[in-house]
Amino acid sequence: MLFNSFEFLIFFPLVFVAYWLLNNNLKKQNILLLICSYVFYAWWDWRFLSLIIVSSLIDFTAGLQIFKAQTQRLRKRWLMVSLVANLGMLCMFKYYNFFAESFSDLMHAFGWQPNDLTLNIILPVGISFYTFQTLSYSIDIYRKEFKPTKDWVSFFTYIAFFPQLVAGPIERASNLLPQMEKRRAFKKEWFNAGVIQILVGLFRKIVIADTIGTYVDLVYGDVSLYNTTTIIIATFFYAFQIYYDFSGYSDIAIGTAKLLGFKFYQNFNIPYFSKSLTEFWRKWHMSLSYWLRDYLYIALGGSRKRIRITYRNLMLTMLLGGLWHGSSWNFIIWGGIHGTVLSLEKYLKTTGIINKFKRFGFLGYPITFIIVLFSWVFFRAQDLQSAGLAIKKIFQLDLSMPYIGDLNVMASSVFVLTIGVLFDLYLFNKKIDLEDFGANFSGVKMAVIATVIITLINLFYSSSNNFIYFQF
Repeated sequence: MLFNSFEFLIFFPLVFVAYWLLNNNLKKQNILLLICSYVFYAWWDWRFLSLIIVSSLIDFTAGLQIFKAQTQRLRKRWLMVSLVANLGMLCMFKYYNFFAESFSDLMHAFGWQPNDLTLNIILPVGISFYTFQTLSYSIDIYRKEFKPTKDWVSFFTYIAFFPQLVAGPIERASNLLPQMEKRRAFKKEWFNAGVIQILVGLFRKIVIADTIGTYVDLVYGDVSLYNTTTIIIATFFYAFQIYYDFSGYSDIAIGTAKLLGFKFYQNFNIPYFSKSLTEFWRKWHMSLSYWLRDYLYIALGGSRKRIRITYRNLMLTMLLGGLWHGSSWNFIIWGGIHGTVLSLEKYLKTTGIINKFKRFGFLGYPITFIIVLFSWVFFRAQDLQSAGLAIKKIFQLDLSMPYIGDLNVMASSVFVLTIGVLFDLYLFNKKIDLEDFGANFSGVKMAVIATVIITLINLFYSSSNNFIYFQF
């Protein structure tokens, strides 16, 4: 079920009403949320519910066993059960064919023709997200940073909670699970803020991302047909398409949870207004960024050892972060670009060279954006060959007139993108978090804003696409 679908428009109000009618019974509320979350996921393919249930059962058991284990060896053994089970399922469904194809290509290079090793595997929606969520629970207990719950309903609901099940944010047990285990109160401020954030999220997805995505899909469908300026425009549009698509999803998820009395962590914080790539990753897909930092980068040693080890850790973290996004060399190269630049920034800061350029600090904004823009080419291209061709065409510097396509589509794209950027600029200048925007709006102001946004959504809605991050 999609947030931008007619089915969800029926589904969520029914859940909302039933949920608050059970306000005096926490257990029944959680059971309702668990059932509704499973229905929400099963709407896509009920067969893959078994993976979520098995993953939840393994980590619920592993968490309890790690906590009560008397020896370090036993604690590690139960942690390995969690790691092997979860990462095993993730690797099988998401990466098996990638490694099988890479192995076959390598053998071809040596003149050996192996049989086709790939399998007809369907990638379960959201597996990358809920796998990381369950892993963080077991790891936190192993690190003695969190105590396990004995309430299996609350735990299973925490894993499957439908607002964040399919594409995040990746919520830590330390934040969400305690909220599952205590009574929630309906708050008018949260209701207002949640409604506004949902509407903004729908606007970002349907009005902005889907509109500008039309041009992006056309150009990246076959980059060989277009010149430098056309590919640059398409890449520029894609940077905002993926931002408004994914931040829009996060907005709807956070707003929906807020209407049910839950507070998620912020997932995006106007990332394109960043003076460095380090700052960018503190603002982009923040739940993933901090997950990679806490459970991968720090586990590798972080910056506690020699500076070269730090560079290695940064690179490995970003390479694996790229692979997390998709089983393709495109994503690995994308991660490699970010890892290289992050290491360079660390070097400039460590050596003090960066201090010599403080007077030119304002140049950090365009430089960071250009680096991010360049890396998006690999993220969006259909395959490595297409990405290479796009990069080659960009550096040919053929600055002839770009292909515009449908003038109405281009005009609409520029118009809605301008609205989105101006709104972000307003939030940035006023230092306002969207999570709190609208909390104290009056009824009249809420009605006016809702009417304007819903009108624009109806004007631009035709058949809204899947969210981009569903493929990850």
